[in-house]
Amino acid sequence: MPVFEMPLEQLWEYTGCSPKPADFDQYWEQALAENAAVGLDYTTTPAAFQAPGVECFDLWFTGVRGAKIHCLFLKPAEVKEKIPGVVAFHGYMHHGGEWFERLPYVYRGMAVLVMECRGQGGLSEDAYSGAGPTVFGHVVRGVRDEDPHKLYYRDVYLDAAQTVRILMSMEFVDEDRVAVTGKSQGGGLALAAAALVPKVKLCAPLYPFLCDFQRVLDMDLNKGAYEGFYWLFKKCDPTHRSHDRYMERLGYIDIQNHTPNVKAKVLWQTGLMDDQCPPSAQFAAYNKLSAEKKIILYPDHTHELIYFANDEIFRFFLEI
Repeated sequence: MPVFEMPLEQLWEYTGCSPKPADFDQYWEQALAENAAVGLDYTTTPAAFQAPGVECFDLWFTGVRGAKIHCLFLKPAEVKEKIPGVVAFHGYMHHGGEWFERLPYVYRGMAVLVMECRGQGGLSEDAYSGAGPTVFGHVVRGVRDEDPHKLYYRDVYLDAAQTVRILMSMEFVDEDRVAVTGKSQGGGLALAAAALVPKVKLCAPLYPFLCDFQRVLDMDLNKGAYEGFYWLFKKCDPTHRSHDRYMERLGYIDIQNHTPNVKAKVLWQTGLMDDQCPPSAQFAAYNKLSAEKKIILYPDHTHELIYFANDEIFRFFLEI
């Protein structure tokens, strides 16, 4: 283990140090009711990219607060019976990526839907409106608003759940055979989606982001994707008077508080040298999973490309 992290034997027992709001379940029941009211309507147009035997579309739907969400949608050109589906989520500030990288799943007979997060690197709109600083970082957006439902990631999690439900609603997709995956932010969103949509069959997160925020701060890792914490406190609350209130509020989007609700079978992968999404923060979420699960550890890898990790995910999804 790296010097900045606790020993591996402690990681297997660690269950986090960030709070869980007392009304966590009610909060998400209300959020999901708002999401359900939006509906599952969507539109598609043929994409510029096409491949033999595959149909590729730009798919759009309306998320909460009226945001227009864009997805990459791929399916086999010929579908004779109901097929499984995969929903993929991208990393922080990125976009849906290349169509090419999704083709193996389609050639295996699966439909694929790749959600682009509102206000990040793709085409989805940012409909955010809430009090507080937006100096840097999405994680802390909304933490100072009087309304706890103004958290940026609350809406992104609902978009993720809606994306899964849209794929499940397609007449040629078997709603009981849908998997979710993603790395970093995408891994966190895959777990959130699996928690909010219990029918998800398989979940394959790769070094997920958005876990155990207090642990990240305790380790002085408020940099990179977590840099919003640094600027929030330094510029807006230099004595940390509101620290506990902010941590309590962020408990609504802390993945470790969502993983107990995951019913899907989980294949988790991470590098033990990760200094952006530290292993202990991830284990806080992993250890709270009650569903069937497996974690593959890569001792020498940090928050980076892990060779053969995609092979593991592909093999895992063949189970569906």
